[in-house]
Amino acid sequence: MGTIHKRHSAEFKGKVALEAIKENNTLNELASKFGVHQGQISLWKKLLLEALPDIFGKAKQSKAMDFTKKLDELHRIIGEVTVERDWLKKKLQILE
Repeated sequence: MGTIHKRHSAEFKGKVALEAIKENNTLNELASKFGVHQGQISLWKKLLLEALPDIFGKAKQSKAMDFTKKLDELHRIIGEVTVERDWLKKKLQILE
């Protein structure tokens, strides 16, 4: 028989990772307490620690700035295409 994999909610993963960061208990104790493998707890802890700078840092701001720049670029392109279309309409009318 194959193994059955549990799917844990993001809330559960966060709770376990936060407990691991606190380091009040060993990984063995946390694994027993939450019923999760030690390696999984270590992975969730690592992911949480990697995400923390993005939560409090400038990464959010830079992502918003990148989005704004991309939006401005797309608006510029739309404007160019509209001008070209209008020019072509005028030229087509002259040829008819």
